[in-house]
Amino acid sequence: MPNAVPALREADALPQPYLLFLGDIAEPGYAKTAFGLRDWARERCVGEFACREATITTGLPRLTPARARALGARAMVVGVANPGGRIPPAWLPPLLEALHAGLDLVAGLHARLGDLEPLRQAAIAHGRRLIDVREPPPGLPLASGRKRSGRRLLTVGTDCALGKKYTALALARALRQRGIDADFRASGQTGILIAGRGIPIDAVVADFAAGAAELLSPDADPDHWDVIEGQGSLSHPAYAGVSLALLHGSQPDAIVVCHAHGRERVLGHPHYALPSVEETIELALRLGARTNPAIRCAGVSLNTGGLDDDAARRAIEDAAARLGLPVADPMRGGDAFARLVDACLA
Repeated sequence: MPNAVPALREADALPQPYLLFLGDIAEPGYAKTAFGLRDWARERCVGEFACREATITTGLPRLTPARARALGARAMVVGVANPGGRIPPAWLPPLLEALHAGLDLVAGLHARLGDLEPLRQAAIAHGRRLIDVREPPPGLPLASGRKRSGRRLLTVGTDCALGKKYTALALARALRQRGIDADFRASGQTGILIAGRGIPIDAVVADFAAGAAELLSPDADPDHWDVIEGQGSLSHPAYAGVSLALLHGSQPDAIVVCHAHGRERVLGHPHYALPSVEETIELALRLGARTNPAIRCAGVSLNTGGLDDDAARRAIEDAAARLGLPVADPMRGGDAFARLVDACLA
């Protein structure tokens, strides 16, 4: 099948394995890049490194850059997706330490590694590379709105950092396990680091974002599924524009709405209440119908990571009864997830 999604150029192929850098964060939701690589590319991760102030851990061995290099690491990946994608001054010493130890630096932040003069000079002095994966391809088109061949599923969220990427990865894997031709389509930095290709939608100039989403999921065989990683939330006070462009450009035949059980306030914007799952479904279907009138909601992905098994089962069953839709936690799998996959294919 044709594959127009930009891949990392051979000259820019990521040096592996990785040491994961956690910065100085104390909010797990901002460490989603590190957790994503740990969970979906564990064989490429030798350990983690962080500032003293950090309270988050991936559970991987805590290593200095020098020790990680001795164990075979070739790059340190900034495993943080913080608000605004910035590199604070407190990160410079550990980033410089990695360069001095012989590691390349890889990041997916809005801030560019090479724009920081101390990092640029150290990289030159030590013969190391500064690699930014949040770099859109050149020549992106305006959206055409043209219906493309093949079938598409988009994960949509009630908020940021609650499971859209994990859900898309799990669904794409489940489809392939059933013998269905399916691809995971990465639209954010972590997904691109995992898949080796994709387009960072939130780094695209706004006028071209929907066109980038069209390019992300090109024409395909009629039975082929593209499972597209969602971004942000249509109700988010900062990121709704990215979410809408991805919804319009991807033209999904089906959506799976993702929600974190128990979350009540928007991450990073606690003065905003989280929209309900019902409201999110209604809004996504209404807006998505603009470019695909046949759009439907296949079900709900419920992140129950904070619950024990019994409480998670009850939460999933209660949500399914209330919504009248399949509800599952893809990371727990089981019959509930199998029913969600069935509904995606219906």
